[in-house]
Amino acid sequence: MGASRAGTSRAGTSRAGTEKAPGAADAGTSGPAGPSGPSGPSDSEAVTGRLRLALLGPVVARRGEVPFDLGPVRRQAVLAALVLRAEKLVTHQQLLDDVWGLEPPGTGRRVLPSYVYPLRKALDVPGTGPTASVIRGERGGYRFVPGEADLDLRELTGRGAAVRGARTVGDLSAALDGCTRALDLFRGEPLAGLPGPLADAERQRLARQRRTLHQERVECLVLLGRYAEALDELLAAPMAQPHDEPLAALRMRALYGSGRQAEALAAYHETRDRLREELGVEPGEELRRVHQGVLRRDGHLLLGTAPPPRTANTARSASTPTPAKPPEGAPSPPPARPRRNELPGDTAWLVGRERELALLTEPVPAGPGSVSVAAVDGTAGVGKTALLVRAAWTLQDQYPDGCLFVDLHTHGAPHESLRPQRALHQLLRAVNGADDELPDELDELVTAWRAATSSLRLLLVVDDARGAEQVRPLLPAGPGSLVLVAGRQRLSGLDADRRLTVEPLETGDAVALLTRLLGEARAGQEPEAAQELARRCGGLPLALRIAGARLQNRPSWTVAHLVGRMSGDEHRLGELRAEDRSVEAAFRMSYDLLAPELRRGFRALGQSPTAEFDGLTPAVMLGRPLRDAEDLLERLVDASLLQQPRPGRYRLHDLVRDHTRRLSAAVPDEAAADRAAVLHLYTAAGRIASDWGPEGYPTGPDVSDSPFPDWREADAWLEVAGGQLLDVVAFAAATGQPDHACWIAESLVDPLVRQGRFHECRSALELALPGADLAGDRRMPSSLRNCLAIADIYQGRFQQAYAWCADALSIARPRGDLREQARAIAVMGAAERALGRLPEAAAHLSEVMGLASRLDDDWLAGMSSCQLGALHDQEGRHEKALTYYATSLAFAEKIGRPRMISKTLCFTAEAHLALGRHTEVKDLARRAAELAREVGDLQLRATSLSLLGAAEHGRGDLPLAITLQREALATLTEHTSRPLEMEVRRRLGRTYATAGDPAEAERQFRIARSLAGSA
Repeated sequence: MGASRAGTSRAGTSRAGTEKAPGAADAGTSGPAGPSGPSGPSDSEAVTGRLRLALLGPVVARRGEVPFDLGPVRRQAVLAALVLRAEKLVTHQQLLDDVWGLEPPGTGRRVLPSYVYPLRKALDVPGTGPTASVIRGERGGYRFVPGEADLDLRELTGRGAAVRGARTVGDLSAALDGCTRALDLFRGEPLAGLPGPLADAERQRLARQRRTLHQERVECLVLLGRYAEALDELLAAPMAQPHDEPLAALRMRALYGSGRQAEALAAYHETRDRLREELGVEPGEELRRVHQGVLRRDGHLLLGTAPPPRTANTARSASTPTPAKPPEGAPSPPPARPRRNELPGDTAWLVGRERELALLTEPVPAGPGSVSVAAVDGTAGVGKTALLVRAAWTLQDQYPDGCLFVDLHTHGAPHESLRPQRALHQLLRAVNGADDELPDELDELVTAWRAATSSLRLLLVVDDARGAEQVRPLLPAGPGSLVLVAGRQRLSGLDADRRLTVEPLETGDAVALLTRLLGEARAGQEPEAAQELARRCGGLPLALRIAGARLQNRPSWTVAHLVGRMSGDEHRLGELRAEDRSVEAAFRMSYDLLAPELRRGFRALGQSPTAEFDGLTPAVMLGRPLRDAEDLLERLVDASLLQQPRPGRYRLHDLVRDHTRRLSAAVPDEAAADRAAVLHLYTAAGRIASDWGPEGYPTGPDVSDSPFPDWREADAWLEVAGGQLLDVVAFAAATGQPDHACWIAESLVDPLVRQGRFHECRSALELALPGADLAGDRRMPSSLRNCLAIADIYQGRFQQAYAWCADALSIARPRGDLREQARAIAVMGAAERALGRLPEAAAHLSEVMGLASRLDDDWLAGMSSCQLGALHDQEGRHEKALTYYATSLAFAEKIGRPRMISKTLCFTAEAHLALGRHTEVKDLARRAAELAREVGDLQLRATSLSLLGAAEHGRGDLPLAITLQREALATLTEHTSRPLEMEVRRRLGRTYATAGDPAEAERQFRIARSLAGSA
């Protein structure tokens, strides 16, 4: 209904105007590559080779042997951010945070399509559609789906895992080869030159990984007796630092192995002096231990080999490794002391936990006499215990005095819960080896435990801890000891060197675990069903194991059959139980341990219509201040019942959400009140954010008590919700709230179309429409049809828009609803104008002006006046058009909504352009562009930039005109409406022709003709 002359469109996002001077090509580019900037091979080249992306150096992309120009470094940084989280959905906000950090572009997330679109053009095989692209657009973000692409990061992960596996089984030659192959992947500084916090953090992480691989390679050379090579590696290492103690220790060991004991001691003194003089610290424990080993000529300590190789079926043992032959003159190693190993059997398949395992098993610098603590948390059933047990078995050979395990059973039956006193009794008996009389007082037990462990180097695993107060008494006193702690609750009160939250498995890893449980043959027969089962289990290992056990015990069931039984949220948890194991029971134990106010808040979250939300959602449901609600959410995060994907945003795991809704269903009155409160919140946000304003909705709830002070706050809140807005309408419809479903869908039309999200706008209306006849608000059947017509107008489907209006009019007239009649007639007039039925359009729009006056509806009067002006413009009566535009602008400024003002300014600029008044066009278009940027209206942004370009063409500045037209194109995406893109390309083609570039002009005209032909 407010379409521009070129038609309205779903445009892409505009570039951040604050990053470069107008016309700079950060998101777009210069040169003949078109609006998407430098692209991959042209269609004619038909490049179909394998895609390879390399980030371990300057970012490089190839398909087959053909390299791509990926464009500016900021665009490369967007690609890197997606590749680094391959297969994961990267939200718009997360992408902005990763690449722009604390200086986001002025247009926010709307700038992202102008980066993503040229990346798709470069990386995809010509002819690839959006749904098959390596970069998939999804609700709220993007996902990089590498498919068969080669990623050097993935190769690095695989080679690193092979190194760890070889070290675990004692195959030093394979580990050495693996280190070499992994290091060969680095081509210089990773992500060289890329901006943004993520690139900085990844550069540091990958540099550490490179350094660790180099250190492991040198250590393998030492353990294999290849001391000269080890020394050469250390001298040539580009990453060696003067204060690097681990490398200094390796140098001492290699010198000692070469029979150069005096040089090894000199190397220690050199490093110690440097540390003292430059950093003011003493050498760490490991370096001092190696120093003592050199003094004692302890060949076993310095040069001992790894344990003998194990096969997958070899039982874990605590046997002492066979020492290497000591150098000549060195004493024989002392006999190993017996030790105790109480670790549970490492029987679980651990899939997709390479990063977490690496973090738990990497060396941690510790001060003299310190005990290292690693705290692991995560929701019930996520696999914390299996991870800790695997880490402990991997590290067992480093702890000569024993590996102990204690389960505190916090989430078990009350009689199983282990108080610190009982845990200390168990540990002291394990260490002392005798069942002596032990004290009962906690202080005395702690003293006894610390005395017993003061000379021991232990590895202690503490499972199922609830709080730091349970764990502190159990910490051993022996220097160099390690404590691995797991619990659902985040142990923020515990001093820890490392903290790790274990997340559910990604879909690929979840399918891999299912495949191991079911076997390649059975899982391979139903790959799509296996993926769906993994998704319905939410990547939770406990759920996957239970599902796998059910299928193992029922060979006649197909995977698809179990998926069908789990269809619907209400059935999913019921299927995830096997004997004494149940996903829901695990969640219920966590819930039962919450304080009453947290239980109430947790139940309320079950009525959130979106998977992700902020503190405002529980605040309105609980009737509490926002700060209190956010504190409640943070406490639920600490209890591992809630996830926090980014600061200020929260989400429930799918299975936890099912459990929450089952809990809230047990208190139906409470659930109904929570549901009504949150749906009212979305209705208020939509109505306040709309150009119509709350007063433009004559029926429905009063939103004057909303928490949004103005339309900007409401619009920003809705924008953060992103693609989840459809879920709100679907939730209202599914829970028997047809009025709310209609009100929300109606109110979202204006915010969604100004962002170019036409598909979501139409889908929301179509979700609500079946319930319109059931709604108590009898305005809804005609209103939703008018809204569907508006969506069609914006997308250039004028005949369909006319049909919706006629239907809405036939419903509104018998009811005497003048407002909906007026809106239906107004949109009919706009459709008729676009279809060339000018007399009918003039009659209808004039009729609307009279109705708008009777209704005192300034918005309707302003937009109808604007459409009448456009009609005169279309007939060549430009001066007459300007009088109507002036009337429309007066109404727009009276209402005070920037979007309506910007739209009217664009219409006015079109008339002046037709009259050849280029200075007036420039002034009007510049103001319109600024207002469009302010409100984030993509098609207005593109329209105003294109008008600016046309004005500069008329003024003779052809390079600037080309830049502005290309910037207008850069705001468009593959989903944009064709009429607007056609108009921009025609103007660009004319400018190229005037500038003496007929080839590029013809290319733009050809694209415009193809768009017209496919419309």
